[in-house]
Amino acid sequence: MSTETTTSDRAPAPAKGRDVRPPRAGRSNGQWAVDGKEPLNPNEVFKQDGDPLGARQRVIDAYAHEGYDSIPDDDLHNRFRWWALYTQRKQGIDGGKTSQLTPSELSDRYFMQRIRMDGTSLSVEQMRTVGGISKDFARGTLDITDRQNLQLHWIRIEDVPEMWRRLDAVGLTTIEACGDTPRGFLVSPVAGIDPEEVIDPSEAARHLHDTYLGNPEISNLPRKFKTAFTGSPTLDVLHEINDISYVGVVHPDLGPGYDLWIAGALSTAPFLGRRLGAFVRPDQVADAWWGVIRIFRDYGYRRLRNKARLKFLMAEWGPERFRRVLEDEYLGYRLADGPAPEPPRGTADHLGVHEQSDGLSWIGAKPPVGRLSGDVMLGLADLAESVGSNRVRTTPLQNILLLDVPPERVEEARQGLIDLGLDPDPAPFTRNMLACTGIEFCKFAIVETKGLAARVAADLDERLADTDLDRPITVHINGCPNSCVRIQTADIGLKGQIITVDGERVPGFQVHLGGGLSKEGHEEAELGRTVRHLKVAATDLTDYIERIVRVYLDEREPEESFAQWAQRADEEALA
Repeated sequence: MSTETTTSDRAPAPAKGRDVRPPRAGRSNGQWAVDGKEPLNPNEVFKQDGDPLGARQRVIDAYAHEGYDSIPDDDLHNRFRWWALYTQRKQGIDGGKTSQLTPSELSDRYFMQRIRMDGTSLSVEQMRTVGGISKDFARGTLDITDRQNLQLHWIRIEDVPEMWRRLDAVGLTTIEACGDTPRGFLVSPVAGIDPEEVIDPSEAARHLHDTYLGNPEISNLPRKFKTAFTGSPTLDVLHEINDISYVGVVHPDLGPGYDLWIAGALSTAPFLGRRLGAFVRPDQVADAWWGVIRIFRDYGYRRLRNKARLKFLMAEWGPERFRRVLEDEYLGYRLADGPAPEPPRGTADHLGVHEQSDGLSWIGAKPPVGRLSGDVMLGLADLAESVGSNRVRTTPLQNILLLDVPPERVEEARQGLIDLGLDPDPAPFTRNMLACTGIEFCKFAIVETKGLAARVAADLDERLADTDLDRPITVHINGCPNSCVRIQTADIGLKGQIITVDGERVPGFQVHLGGGLSKEGHEEAELGRTVRHLKVAATDLTDYIERIVRVYLDEREPEESFAQWAQRADEEALA
């Protein structure tokens, strides 16, 4: 993919059978630049009725003193999201009732709090602060999300100001980690330390973070806006499914910079991002980002919330028109044409011991299904300090990397991670399992995910230990249709729902097979196929996955990946 004449430069097709068409013409779609700013639904009304970012001060001045019952609904279920504060799911509500109850009926009197990372490292001081918050205010909970963020549960409104104060004191923030805003940035977890990286995007991401977060000009977008940066040859930030992605390339005349990808997203209408064919110099990164996010603000659809992501505008415009509008109306200059990224090399999960460009080492480790705790974070801080490190990073695969380990301390650090329950060399299915929050805390969820995923992965590692499984098989378990852990891009993607088995309604999953983003051995991104009528009960999940993996191993061609086989196999073989 190093030249512009390869097939990989073609824009990937939308998912088959998915409705990524824009809303019907002939009526107002709420595009500010076309239709004006009259709000066309309740979400647009509350966003214009006072800056949602103003909710922070109301929490500090009023709600934390007056209690949960003092919070008006528009703040509680809407504006709080601009500070990444969500009510969590009330315990004991069956998944079958998720779609039947209102947010108020589903909500507990506790909150989930997300802390955005934006590719930055956590210092020892920050680790201790987060670990202390987890223990003091969150019943010890702490998760790594699949967008590198940290997530706490069981937060009381009375404790939020002190939690925020502690985070502010060490340079961490929750601003716009949720809501119709520029969400947390994905940044290559090995930025600045990978000996083979094309370009280090750390400074570019930091500049966007410092310059634009909280800017009222972009605090009211049609929906969320996701950003990704990588200069790693592993292509480790899911660039095909972000609203804007900067992928490191080397221009033959201009040197290192970025290939620009726009409008990728999943959820119920998955759409792979489009290459604009534009090369962005390092000094043009902020201009391009500011232009693209304002295109979304001005031209994004706002009438129907389920049509409000940037992908729907791209489906109407196409990449050529999108680039023309970006350059003519927002940049005021032309971007150079540029090369596509090289085919991915290496392993994007960054697990194990690796030498950094400065001669030190990073050690990547797997928390079970992305789940840490306050105690583990405090232990990680102690370990980092004891081996001469002062930073860790999270990854989009819910892993954690201990950076800057001196060569003579590597084995000590590796064993210390193992002692904390963080495995640098997990077995294959544990290594490649992702799970969303699920019904334990999420109001959208229908089924359990975290505990189920851990059990299934462990069982599969034991049952399939006798096989010649020489290629990784990714399994992603999602608790609802929203695809927070990217079910359409996994080898085996599982979408939670209530299904009927022998006349009984039970938790189960719709199956997606053969998905994948750019990775070694799977250059082309492809969305998984939905196997018609195939639904698997949660209790049968291990049996189903074991069976289909064994069929793959029996039927595969030489060097054929699971995804390649699943895309061509007869449906009978996949059932």
